[in-house]
Amino acid sequence: MKIFVTGIGVVSAIGLNAEENLRSMKSMVTGISKSSTHNLMLGEVKLSDEQIIKMFDLPNEDFSRTTLLALLAAKEAWGNNKHHSGIRTGLISSTSVGGLDRTEKFYFESPNDKSSASYKLMTHDNGRTTERVAVELGISGFIGTISTACSSGANAIMQGARLIERNKLDRVIVGGSDPLALYNIKGFSSLSIYDQDICKPFDESRKGLNLGEGAGFLILESEQSIIITRNKPHCILSGWNNAADAFHQTASSPNGKGAYLAMINALIKAKITSEKIDYINAHGTGTGNNDLSESIAIQKVFGDNIPPFSSTKGFTGHTLAAAGAIEAVYCVQSLQSQLIFPNINFSIPMKETGMLPETNYRSNVSVENVLSNSFGFGGNCTCLIFSNAN
Repeated sequence: MKIFVTGIGVVSAIGLNAEENLRSMKSMVTGISKSSTHNLMLGEVKLSDEQIIKMFDLPNEDFSRTTLLALLAAKEAWGNNKHHSGIRTGLISSTSVGGLDRTEKFYFESPNDKSSASYKLMTHDNGRTTERVAVELGISGFIGTISTACSSGANAIMQGARLIERNKLDRVIVGGSDPLALYNIKGFSSLSIYDQDICKPFDESRKGLNLGEGAGFLILESEQSIIITRNKPHCILSGWNNAADAFHQTASSPNGKGAYLAMINALIKAKITSEKIDYINAHGTGTGNNDLSESIAIQKVFGDNIPPFSSTKGFTGHTLAAAGAIEAVYCVQSLQSQLIFPNINFSIPMKETGMLPETNYRSNVSVENVLSNSFGFGGNCTCLIFSNAN
Protein backbone atom coordinates (compact mmCIF):
# COMPACT_ATOMS: atom_id res chain seq x y z
CA MET A 1 0.00 0.00 0.00
CA LYS A 2 1.23 3.48 -0.86
CA ILE A 3 1.09 6.26 1.74
CA PHE A 4 0.78 9.58 -0.10
CA VAL A 5 1.95 12.94 1.26
CA THR A 6 -0.50 15.57 0.00
CA GLY A 7 0.04 18.54 2.30
CA ILE A 8 2.84 20.20 4.25
CA GLY A 9 3.02 23.05 6.74
CA VAL A 10 5.93 24.42 8.73
CA VAL A 11 6.87 27.33 10.96
CA SER A 12 10.39 27.84 12.29
CA ALA A 13 13.01 30.47 12.98
CA ILE A 14 13.61 30.80 9.21
CA GLY A 15 10.03 31.24 8.09
CA LEU A 16 6.34 31.28 8.93
CA ASN A 17 5.35 28.84 6.18
CA ALA A 18 6.85 26.24 3.85
CA GLU A 19 7.72 28.74 1.11
CA GLU A 20 9.56 31.07 3.51
CA ASN A 21 11.51 28.17 5.01
CA LEU A 22 12.61 27.00 1.57
CA ARG A 23 13.58 30.51 0.53
CA SER A 24 15.75 30.99 3.62
CA MET A 25 17.64 27.76 3.04
CA LYS A 26 18.18 28.63 -0.61
CA SER A 27 19.72 31.88 0.60
CA MET A 28 21.66 30.00 3.32
CA VAL A 29 20.23 32.37 5.94
CA THR A 30 20.13 31.04 9.51
CA GLY A 31 17.38 31.87 11.95
CA ILE A 32 19.61 31.40 14.98
CA SER A 33 20.69 34.54 16.83
CA LYS A 34 21.62 35.73 20.31
CA SER A 35 18.51 36.05 22.45
CA SER A 36 18.32 39.22 24.52
CA THR A 37 16.13 37.40 27.04
CA HIS A 38 18.32 34.34 27.66
CA ASN A 39 21.71 35.56 26.37
CA LEU A 40 22.02 32.34 24.32
CA MET A 41 21.91 31.44 20.64
CA LEU A 42 18.29 30.48 19.92
CA GLY A 43 16.11 29.84 16.89
CA GLU A 44 13.06 31.96 17.70
CA VAL A 45 9.90 32.20 15.60
CA LYS A 46 9.32 35.83 14.66
CA LEU A 47 5.73 36.01 15.87
CA SER A 48 4.36 36.67 19.34
CA ASP A 49 1.55 34.63 20.88
CA GLU A 50 -0.73 37.64 20.63
CA GLN A 51 -0.05 37.98 16.90
CA ILE A 52 -0.93 34.34 16.26
CA ILE A 53 -4.12 34.59 18.33
CA LYS A 54 -5.15 37.65 16.35
CA MET A 55 -4.21 36.01 13.05
CA PHE A 56 -6.68 33.14 13.66
CA ASP A 57 -9.23 35.20 15.62
CA LEU A 58 -9.00 32.70 18.46
CA PRO A 59 -11.18 32.91 21.58
CA ASN A 60 -9.87 34.17 24.89
CA GLU A 61 -8.29 30.96 26.19
CA ASP A 62 -5.05 30.09 27.95
CA PHE A 63 -3.25 28.92 24.78
CA SER A 64 0.23 27.54 25.14
CA ARG A 65 2.81 28.53 22.55
CA THR A 66 3.01 24.85 21.62
CA THR A 67 -0.62 25.00 20.52
CA LEU A 68 -0.27 28.29 18.66
CA LEU A 69 2.77 27.13 16.67
CA ALA A 70 1.01 23.84 15.94
CA LEU A 71 -2.03 25.69 14.59
CA LEU A 72 0.16 27.71 12.21
CA ALA A 73 1.73 24.62 10.64
CA ALA A 74 -1.31 22.34 10.83
CA LYS A 75 -3.62 24.84 9.16
CA GLU A 76 -1.10 25.36 6.35
CA ALA A 77 -0.80 21.61 5.81
CA TRP A 78 -4.59 21.13 5.93
CA GLY A 79 -5.12 23.87 3.34
CA ASN A 80 -8.46 23.53 1.55
CA ASN A 81 -9.16 19.95 2.60
CA LYS A 82 -12.77 19.11 3.43
CA HIS A 83 -14.30 16.43 5.57
CA HIS A 84 -16.08 13.59 3.77
CA SER A 85 -18.16 10.72 5.07
CA GLY A 86 -16.07 8.30 3.00
CA ILE A 87 -12.75 9.43 4.54
CA ARG A 88 -11.78 8.38 8.06
CA THR A 89 -9.57 11.23 9.23
CA GLY A 90 -7.29 11.29 12.26
CA LEU A 91 -4.73 13.52 13.93
CA ILE A 92 -1.45 12.57 15.63
CA SER A 93 0.55 15.40 17.13
CA SER A 94 3.71 15.33 19.23
CA THR A 95 5.53 17.53 21.71
CA SER A 96 8.14 17.44 24.44
CA VAL A 97 7.56 20.84 26.02
CA GLY A 98 3.76 20.74 25.91
CA GLY A 99 2.25 23.58 27.91
CA LEU A 100 5.38 24.12 29.97
CA ASP A 101 5.63 27.74 28.86
CA ARG A 102 2.25 28.37 30.53
CA THR A 103 3.24 26.34 33.59
CA GLU A 104 6.35 28.50 33.98
CA LYS A 105 4.24 31.62 33.74
CA PHE A 106 1.93 30.27 36.44
CA TYR A 107 4.90 29.35 38.63
CA PHE A 108 6.48 32.79 38.49
CA GLU A 109 3.23 34.72 38.79
CA SER A 110 1.29 32.69 41.38
CA PRO A 111 3.23 33.79 44.50
CA ASN A 112 2.31 37.40 43.78
CA ASP A 113 -1.06 36.92 42.09
CA LYS A 114 -3.71 35.56 44.42
CA SER A 115 -6.19 35.32 41.55
CA SER A 116 -3.97 32.82 39.75
CA ALA A 117 -5.83 29.52 40.00
CA SER A 118 -4.14 26.14 40.05
CA TYR A 119 -6.81 24.70 37.73
CA LYS A 120 -4.98 26.45 34.87
CA LEU A 121 -2.30 23.79 35.17
CA MET A 122 -4.86 21.26 33.95
CA THR A 123 -4.71 22.81 30.46
CA HIS A 124 -0.93 22.57 30.14
CA ASP A 125 -0.54 18.87 29.41
CA ASN A 126 0.92 17.52 26.15
CA GLY A 127 -2.43 16.33 24.80
CA ARG A 128 -4.02 19.77 25.06
CA THR A 129 -2.37 20.92 21.83
CA THR A 130 -3.60 17.87 19.92
CA GLU A 131 -7.14 18.37 21.15
CA ARG A 132 -7.12 22.09 20.24
CA VAL A 133 -5.77 21.46 16.74
CA ALA A 134 -8.44 18.78 16.26
CA VAL A 135 -11.15 21.28 17.19
CA GLU A 136 -9.80 23.91 14.79
CA LEU A 137 -9.61 21.40 11.90
CA GLY A 138 -12.90 19.70 12.73
CA ILE A 139 -11.33 16.29 13.32
CA SER A 140 -13.26 13.96 15.62
CA GLY A 141 -11.87 10.56 14.62
CA PHE A 142 -8.66 9.09 15.99
CA ILE A 143 -6.71 11.69 18.00
CA GLY A 144 -3.37 10.85 19.60
CA THR A 145 -0.33 12.50 21.17
CA ILE A 146 3.25 11.20 21.13
CA SER A 147 6.12 12.31 23.36
CA THR A 148 9.36 10.40 22.77
CA ALA A 149 11.75 13.35 23.08
CA CYS A 150 13.45 14.40 19.84
CA SER A 151 12.09 11.52 17.75
CA SER A 152 8.48 12.46 18.57
CA GLY A 153 7.61 14.21 15.30
CA ALA A 154 8.97 11.35 13.22
CA ASN A 155 7.15 8.81 15.39
CA ALA A 156 3.87 10.67 14.88
CA ILE A 157 4.39 10.38 11.12
CA MET A 158 5.23 6.70 11.44
CA GLN A 159 2.16 5.95 13.54
CA GLY A 160 -0.06 7.76 11.05
CA ALA A 161 1.36 5.66 8.22
CA ARG A 162 0.77 2.47 10.18
CA LEU A 163 -2.87 3.38 10.86
CA ILE A 164 -3.45 3.91 7.14
CA GLU A 165 -1.57 0.74 6.24
CA ARG A 166 -3.70 -1.30 8.65
CA ASN A 167 -6.91 0.19 7.24
CA LYS A 168 -7.78 2.00 10.46
CA LEU A 169 -7.77 5.45 8.83
CA ASP A 170 -7.76 6.89 5.31
CA ARG A 171 -6.21 10.28 6.02
CA VAL A 172 -4.07 11.48 8.93
CA ILE A 173 -2.54 14.85 9.75
CA VAL A 174 0.73 14.15 11.53
CA GLY A 175 3.49 16.28 13.01
CA GLY A 176 4.90 18.00 16.04
CA SER A 177 5.29 21.33 17.83
CA ASP A 178 7.59 22.70 20.52
CA PRO A 179 8.27 26.21 21.82
CA LEU A 180 11.27 27.54 23.67
CA ALA A 181 10.89 27.16 27.42
CA LEU A 182 13.18 28.19 30.26
CA TYR A 183 13.09 24.65 31.68
CA ASN A 184 14.49 23.13 28.49
CA ILE A 185 17.03 25.87 27.95
CA LYS A 186 18.38 25.45 31.48
CA GLY A 187 18.17 21.68 31.21
CA PHE A 188 20.28 21.38 28.08
CA SER A 189 22.73 23.93 29.44
CA SER A 190 23.14 21.81 32.59
CA LEU A 191 24.15 18.86 30.41
CA SER A 192 27.05 20.94 29.05
CA ILE A 193 25.89 20.37 25.47
CA TYR A 194 24.79 23.94 24.64
CA ASP A 195 26.99 25.87 22.21
CA GLN A 196 27.42 29.52 23.19
CA ASP A 197 28.02 30.28 19.50
CA ILE A 198 26.07 29.04 16.48
CA CYS A 199 26.00 25.25 16.31
CA LYS A 200 28.26 23.34 13.89
CA PRO A 201 26.75 19.93 13.09
CA PHE A 202 29.31 17.25 12.11
CA ASP A 203 32.24 19.64 12.57
CA GLU A 204 35.32 18.58 14.54
CA SER A 205 35.10 21.81 16.57
CA ARG A 206 31.39 21.38 17.44
CA LYS A 207 30.54 22.25 21.04
CA GLY A 208 26.85 21.49 21.28
CA LEU A 209 23.38 22.39 20.08
CA ASN A 210 21.29 25.54 19.87
CA LEU A 211 17.62 25.19 20.76
CA GLY A 212 14.89 26.40 18.44
CA GLU A 213 11.11 26.43 18.30
CA GLY A 214 8.59 25.62 15.61
CA ALA A 215 6.12 23.12 14.22
CA GLY A 216 5.74 20.89 11.19
CA PHE A 217 2.77 18.91 9.89
CA LEU A 218 2.06 16.66 6.92
CA ILE A 219 -1.11 15.19 5.44
CA LEU A 220 -0.86 11.45 4.78
CA GLU A 221 -3.52 9.81 2.59
CA SER A 222 -4.37 6.38 1.27
CA GLU A 223 -5.16 5.79 -2.39
CA GLN A 224 -8.84 5.55 -1.50
CA SER A 225 -8.64 8.97 0.14
CA ILE A 226 -6.97 10.77 -2.77
CA ILE A 227 -9.54 9.34 -5.17
CA ILE A 228 -12.11 11.30 -3.17
CA THR A 229 -10.06 14.40 -2.32
CA ARG A 230 -8.36 14.53 -5.72
CA ASN A 231 -5.28 15.88 -3.99
CA LYS A 232 -2.09 15.71 -6.00
CA PRO A 233 0.59 13.77 -4.09
CA HIS A 234 3.83 15.58 -3.31
CA CYS A 235 5.54 12.23 -2.75
CA ILE A 236 5.07 8.97 -0.87
CA LEU A 237 6.23 7.88 2.57
CA SER A 238 7.82 4.63 1.50
CA GLY A 239 9.72 3.45 4.57
CA TRP A 240 9.87 3.88 8.32
CA ASN A 241 11.27 2.21 11.41
CA ASN A 242 11.87 2.85 15.09
CA ALA A 243 14.60 1.20 17.15
CA ALA A 244 15.67 1.82 20.73
CA ASP A 245 19.24 1.11 21.77
CA ALA A 246 18.49 2.03 25.43
CA PHE A 247 22.17 2.78 25.98
CA HIS A 248 21.79 5.83 28.22
CA GLN A 249 19.14 8.26 29.47
CA THR A 250 20.39 11.07 27.25
CA ALA A 251 23.35 9.87 25.15
CA SER A 252 23.31 7.88 21.91
CA SER A 253 25.18 4.58 21.87
CA PRO A 254 28.84 5.03 20.78
CA ASN A 255 28.46 2.41 18.04
CA GLY A 256 25.25 3.93 16.67
CA LYS A 257 23.30 0.69 17.12
CA GLY A 258 19.82 2.21 17.36
CA ALA A 259 20.39 4.58 14.46
CA TYR A 260 21.82 1.75 12.34
CA LEU A 261 18.85 -0.53 13.01
CA ALA A 262 16.34 2.23 12.28
CA MET A 263 17.96 3.06 8.92
CA ILE A 264 18.45 -0.57 7.83
CA ASN A 265 14.88 -1.56 8.67
CA ALA A 266 13.42 1.56 7.04
CA LEU A 267 15.25 0.61 3.84
CA ILE A 268 13.79 -2.89 4.08
CA LYS A 269 10.31 -1.43 4.58
CA ALA A 270 10.79 0.83 1.53
CA LYS A 271 12.05 -2.18 -0.47
CA ILE A 272 15.12 -0.32 -1.69
CA THR A 273 18.85 -0.70 -1.17
CA SER A 274 21.08 1.93 0.42
CA GLU A 275 22.43 2.84 -3.04
CA LYS A 276 18.99 4.25 -3.92
CA ILE A 277 19.11 6.99 -1.27
CA ASP A 278 19.98 10.33 -2.89
CA TYR A 279 20.03 12.53 0.20
CA ILE A 280 20.11 12.11 3.97
CA ASN A 281 18.58 14.75 6.21
CA ALA A 282 20.58 13.87 9.30
CA HIS A 283 19.61 14.39 12.92
CA GLY A 284 22.91 16.26 13.36
CA THR A 285 22.44 18.22 16.58
CA GLY A 286 25.99 19.55 16.85
CA THR A 287 26.74 17.66 20.05
CA GLY A 288 29.86 15.58 20.35
CA ASN A 289 28.06 12.35 21.14
CA ASN A 290 25.16 12.51 18.68
CA ASP A 291 27.08 13.54 15.57
CA LEU A 292 29.77 10.90 16.04
CA SER A 293 27.27 8.15 16.84
CA GLU A 294 25.12 9.04 13.82
CA SER A 295 28.18 9.26 11.55
CA ILE A 296 29.31 5.78 12.59
CA ALA A 297 25.81 4.42 11.93
CA ILE A 298 25.68 6.06 8.49
CA GLN A 299 29.05 4.55 7.59
CA LYS A 300 27.82 1.12 8.65
CA VAL A 301 24.72 1.41 6.47
CA PHE A 302 26.25 3.04 3.38
CA GLY A 303 29.87 1.94 3.48
CA ASP A 304 31.98 3.74 0.90
CA ASN A 305 28.90 5.06 -0.94
CA ILE A 306 27.56 7.67 1.48
CA PRO A 307 25.08 9.94 -0.35
CA PRO A 308 25.00 13.72 0.16
CA PHE A 309 23.93 14.42 3.73
CA SER A 310 23.34 17.47 5.89
CA SER A 311 21.79 18.67 9.10
CA THR A 312 19.39 21.59 8.75
CA LYS A 313 19.56 22.41 12.48
CA GLY A 314 22.13 25.12 11.71
CA PHE A 315 19.17 27.01 10.21
CA THR A 316 16.42 26.32 12.76
CA GLY A 317 18.14 25.20 15.93
CA HIS A 318 17.09 21.93 17.53
CA THR A 319 13.30 22.08 17.79
CA LEU A 320 13.02 18.94 19.93
CA ALA A 321 9.76 17.05 19.27
CA ALA A 322 9.04 19.24 16.25
CA ALA A 323 12.41 18.48 14.63
CA GLY A 324 11.42 15.19 12.96
CA ALA A 325 8.26 16.75 11.51
CA ILE A 326 9.92 19.99 10.37
CA GLU A 327 12.72 18.04 8.72
CA ALA A 328 10.20 15.68 7.12
CA VAL A 329 8.68 18.75 5.45
CA TYR A 330 12.16 19.66 4.19
CA CYS A 331 12.54 16.14 2.79
CA VAL A 332 9.28 16.54 0.88
CA GLN A 333 10.55 19.86 -0.48
CA SER A 334 13.82 18.19 -1.51
CA LEU A 335 11.84 15.74 -3.64
CA GLN A 336 9.42 18.36 -4.95
CA SER A 337 12.12 20.80 -6.04
CA GLN A 338 14.94 18.30 -6.73
CA LEU A 339 17.42 19.94 -4.38
CA ILE A 340 19.78 19.19 -1.51
CA PHE A 341 20.03 21.41 1.56
CA PRO A 342 23.38 22.61 2.92
CA ASN A 343 24.97 21.86 6.28
CA ILE A 344 25.96 25.42 7.21
CA ASN A 345 28.76 26.35 9.64
CA PHE A 346 30.84 23.28 8.72
CA SER A 347 34.57 23.58 8.13
CA ILE A 348 36.57 20.70 9.68
CA PRO A 349 35.63 17.00 9.32
CA MET A 350 35.54 14.84 12.43
CA LYS A 351 38.83 13.03 12.87
CA GLU A 352 37.12 9.74 13.75
CA THR A 353 35.15 9.44 10.47
CA GLY A 354 36.38 12.12 8.06
CA MET A 355 32.82 12.47 6.73
CA LEU A 356 32.01 15.59 4.71
CA PRO A 357 28.44 16.89 4.79
CA GLU A 358 27.02 18.85 1.87
CA THR A 359 27.93 22.49 2.48
CA ASN A 360 26.38 24.06 -0.62
CA TYR A 361 22.76 24.49 -1.60
CA ARG A 362 22.36 22.26 -4.67
CA SER A 363 19.49 22.47 -7.14
CA ASN A 364 18.68 20.65 -10.39
CA VAL A 365 19.90 17.35 -8.96
CA SER A 366 18.21 13.96 -9.26
CA VAL A 367 16.48 13.16 -5.99
CA GLU A 368 14.28 10.06 -5.94
CA ASN A 369 14.58 8.84 -2.34
CA VAL A 370 15.34 10.86 0.80
CA LEU A 371 16.14 9.45 4.24
CA SER A 372 15.41 11.44 7.40
CA ASN A 373 16.87 10.63 10.84
CA SER A 374 15.39 11.64 14.20
CA PHE A 375 16.91 10.44 17.46
CA GLY A 376 15.61 11.02 20.99
CA PHE A 377 16.74 10.64 24.59
CA GLY A 378 16.88 7.05 25.77
CA GLY A 379 18.13 5.93 22.38
CA ASN A 380 14.71 6.21 20.70
CA CYS A 381 15.76 6.29 17.03
CA THR A 382 13.43 6.75 14.07
CA CYS A 383 14.13 6.83 10.35
CA LEU A 384 11.68 7.85 7.62
CA ILE A 385 12.12 7.45 3.85
CA PHE A 386 10.28 9.63 1.35
CA SER A 387 10.19 8.77 -2.36
CA ASN A 388 8.88 10.30 -5.57
CA ALA A 389 5.29 9.32 -6.21
CA ASN A 390 5.67 8.48 -9.90
